Amino acid sequence: MNARPKFLPAWVLPAALIVGGGLWVYGPALRGGWVWDDASEVTQNPVLRDPAGAGKIWVAPAGADYFPLKGTVQWLEWRAWGDRPLGYHVVSLGLHLASALLFWRVLRRLGVRLAWAGALLWTVHPLAVESVAWVAELKNTLSLPFFLGALLAYLDAEQAAEAGESAIGPYFLALGGFLLAMLSKSSVVMFPAVLLLHAWWRRGRVTGRDLGWTAPFFAISAILGAVTLWFQAHRARVTWGIPWEGIASRVAVAGRNFFFYLEKGLWPAHLLPLYPQGRIAGVTAGDLLPWAGLALLLVVLARSRARPSRAALFGVGFFLLNLLPVVGLVPMAYLHLAWAADHFAYVPLLGLAGLAAAALGCLRPRSAAVGLALALAVVLAVVARAHTGFFRDEESLWSRTLAGNPHASLALNNLGDVRSMQGRNGEALQLFARAALENPADADAQSNWGLALALAGRPAEAIPHDRAALRLNPLSARTYIQLGNALLALGRPAEAESPYREGLRLAPASAEAEGNLGVALMALGQASEARAHDAAAVRLDPAAFAARINLGNALARAGEPAAAIEQYQAALRLGADGAALHYNLAIALRLTGRRAEAIEQFEAVLRLQPGDGAALRQLAVLQSGG
Repeated sequence: MNARPKFLPAWVLPAALIVGGGLWVYGPALRGGWVWDDASEVTQNPVLRDPAGAGKIWVAPAGADYFPLKGTVQWLEWRAWGDRPLGYHVVSLGLHLASALLFWRVLRRLGVRLAWAGALLWTVHPLAVESVAWVAELKNTLSLPFFLGALLAYLDAEQAAEAGESAIGPYFLALGGFLLAMLSKSSVVMFPAVLLLHAWWRRGRVTGRDLGWTAPFFAISAILGAVTLWFQAHRARVTWGIPWEGIASRVAVAGRNFFFYLEKGLWPAHLLPLYPQGRIAGVTAGDLLPWAGLALLLVVLARSRARPSRAALFGVGFFLLNLLPVVGLVPMAYLHLAWAADHFAYVPLLGLAGLAAAALGCLRPRSAAVGLALALAVVLAVVARAHTGFFRDEESLWSRTLAGNPHASLALNNLGDVRSMQGRNGEALQLFARAALENPADADAQSNWGLALALAGRPAEAIPHDRAALRLNPLSARTYIQLGNALLALGRPAEAESPYREGLRLAPASAEAEGNLGVALMALGQASEARAHDAAAVRLDPAAFAARINLGNALARAGEPAAAIEQYQAALRLGADGAALHYNLAIALRLTGRRAEAIEQFEAVLRLQPGDGAALRQLAVLQSGG
């Protein structure tokens, strides 16, 4: 990097490489849409739409985690971008690039030669793609700049103290930065341990002053770490569906995961949005061999007095310390899907990138080191850009997952959703069935299987799957409503009433449940209550023409044809059509003395349904002056 125009500062070319490389890798993400749980995080998150939501995020959070700073940023983003994904992707990429530049500065402060190369390799590494290209992982990209900024401030405080100057300002800046990182995502909880590791790397020991300085950081880690564990235990149902048996299986999984992430960091091939998950039962000594290998590596590095070995231990130690909270020793809700995920390696990957930069800096001549660094960056960037493309939409994401993990029930289920929205119901039905067979405990798969059968005109076959889904998840309002719909389609309104009422209890704002309960009650002769539910459905969703038709029918039966006409005409304006709607409107118009308009509606019935006897008779009477 020495061959540069003399008028350019030394930092310009490395910065351009880092930023340009990141922009090229993540270009496809900027054109991407919503994937996976982006809906629950953003597009279907009522807190973001609530003007008072920013306060609720901090004092009355409703989610499965307590990351209020991340939630606040999303609340602000919603006001800026609404449900347009581009802005969210730009923010995530901007944070990633900011972290890359901060990481470069950290490496320079640590005296790493070719520090820019470490930052560049981390920026374009495929293992980082999931965190940057997936909007829901804002918590990763938001927490890291605060983490790195806090580290820089702490290094400033140490330098000031050693020079006999005041360290109060940078020290409290570091403390505040770490607090903000923890409020973004608590997986940065190992930051204080990293500070002690750095002290050992610099001086070969940890002093009493180091322990005193890091004590407040450990306090923040302990408090907010405990909050995260509470939310995981009480909100996220962390033990649901996790196929392990006791602490021994957790230890075995963790050992495997350390080497899994090391492999993916060094050779990022065959990356998947969702990795296969095996069961651990009857742990043997062989399952614990990864821990023996890890211990041997650390002992060899620790016993060596050579500075390169200590540097290697610092990089490996950073990598391992920051993986420790996410390898499986601590229960997390995500573990019921897979033992490992690329986004868990976002922060730990810094350790490997720093080690790579240090190793490259030892090569001679320097031009060869620079050339090798650029070659590695190009290879990583090409792989990463291709991987980024899989996050552009749901179909690409889940198709890629199934190509490498064909038994992933979540991928089968979600791709089935995609096919259903595309109108390819036969394929959707097959995918939902496969998902439920792969994982009989997957309530969503059973529910979707039932829905697909109902949409295929097979409500009797749908009912067992709806009931199976409710046994697995008795809190699903959607499935209760589906069950009611299937029963109603079979002409069993008395049985449909109870599921609809339970669905309304769980989702009081469901216009569909209100309207369909009204239909069931009308069929049971409970006209007054049916009308109240039909009216509620229209209030909840004024654009739902089915609810307006139902309300119109209820009003007509109650002897209020004028009010019924308003609802029928509103349904027509909303795009509703059909011979029955025109016929009922015509009858209501005739009862109110609007003969010419009634004739027009009977003629509309005959255009849609030529030869309709009732319409022909009514039209003949009206045209004869009756």
